[in-house]
Formats: sequence, C-alpha cells, structure tokens
Amino acid sequence: MSRVLITGASRGIGRAAALRLAQSGWDVVAGVRSPADGEALRGEDERIRPVVLDVASAENIAELATLGELDAVVNNAGYALDGPVEGLDLDALRRQFEVNVFGQVAVTQQVLPMLRRSRGRIVFTSSVSGRLSTPMTGAYNASKFALEAIADALRVELRPWRVKVVLIEPGPVATDLWGKAAEQHATTLAGLAPEIRELYSGHLANVPKVIKTMQRIAVAPDKAVDKIERALTARRPRARYHVNPGTGVQLATAAVTPAPVFDAVVARFTGVPRKA
Repeated sequence: MSRVLITGASRGIGRAAALRLAQSGWDVVAGVRSPADGEALRGEDERIRPVVLDVASAENIAELATLGELDAVVNNAGYALDGPVEGLDLDALRRQFEVNVFGQVAVTQQVLPMLRRSRGRIVFTSSVSGRLSTPMTGAYNASKFALEAIADALRVELRPWRVKVVLIEPGPVATDLWGKAAEQHATTLAGLAPEIRELYSGHLANVPKVIKTMQRIAVAPDKAVDKIERALTARRPRARYHVNPGTGVQLATAAVTPAPVFDAVVARFTGVPRKA
C-alpha cells in the first residue's frame, strides 16, 4: 500500500486530492487546519488519516517524524495575498512566504528521510503565477516564483536517491482562492492606507472585473488532481504539469514576446491606467 501526505487538505485542490487518492487505494495522511476539517474528511473515506498541520507551525511539522514510512508528499498548502507592492504590509508579505515557501520547505525537509528510503515523490502545487507575474498579485507571484526555484534545485539535488520532484502549475481553479477573491479584495482595500488607495485607484477599480473573468474560466479542482495523480504514478514524471487549457501556449508566447509588448498586454487586461 502506498502512503502519501497532503498538506492543505481541508478544502480545494488538497481536499479533492485526498479523496481521489484514497479512492485509488492510497493510504492518505491529510494535513488539515482543524480537527473538524479532519473529521469531515475521515467521514468520507476511512483510508484518510487527518492530522492537524499548520505548515507555519514548527511543532506541527516536528510531529510528522512519527509517520514512519511515506511514499510521497503533496505540498499543497498556500494562499494568495493581493494588493499593490507599494502598499503591502511587510508582516503580511513575510506571512505569505512563511506559508507558501518556508512551510513547504520545512515539511519537505522533515519527510525527506522517509522519501529517500522509499525512493518516493515530492509534488509541489505551484501556479502559472509562479512563471508569469501580474499587477496586484506581486506578493503571491513572488512566493510561487520562489517555490519553483526551490523545486528546480531539489529535483537535481535528489537525483542520486531517485526521489522525483514535480511541479503542478494550475491557472484559475474553482476553489476558495477565486471563490472568495472578492471578499479578499475588499479586505485588502480596507487595509490599504488612504494615500495608497488614492494613488492606485485606477488599478484597483478593475480588480472586480478581473476576478469575475478568472471565476468564469476557472476549471474544476479535479483537473488539478488529475495532474497530481499522474505526477505520483507516472514511471517518468515530467518536471512540470500544466492544468488549464492553453497554459503552455501562454507561457511560450510570453517567453518570446518583448517585455514592453507583453507588459502592455498585461496592463490592458488587468486595467492598469495608461497615465496617472
């Protein structure tokens, strides 16, 4: 029986992955934020063993040493901080990296001895936002760019032990990240200093429209889980798996488009004013 640890399994992609893999015969250790979330998951499939796991908690991560044997980890926990870079609260920015980067590394370090023994797999749920940066999401982009770099380094470092490292790169997915994006944006607006709200009023005015567009084109979480399952089971997994249709074309186009042209396209799509 194969055993996998999934972080951020309370909802969204992580929850869908826990249920799918349990149904496929995996023994799933589901990292959740609260016992209630764990009980809800456990009630759906008895193969799922919930553990309270805040990836920013050193104590929670240390307890992973008691897992014993492990064949894979899916580092899925994360969230998005939005807002103009100039107006970011630095403690909030640090928290973004604490969860989206440092937490992923801490979990991976803790379970690597187990994965080395099993010649297992490490999967990171990254994002297209880890390859392309956009206005008003710079903090989230930065954390995902960092995660991509960590995974690229690990993939080569762990070759001698045949531990495979894979990145999953979704675009918009119909999870809380986009489902509650309007609420998050309202919170961001409320937390901005008045002078920042005034300076970036043109940028901020178009955010609700962008959110609605992303919600409209978002794919179901199962689309991301398809790629996670492939990353865990393929004999020779790819370094990266895209989730949304057209992502490969989008990235390839961005790579060959001059920066001024691409910037103009992004600015137009996101509603950045031509002049202040």
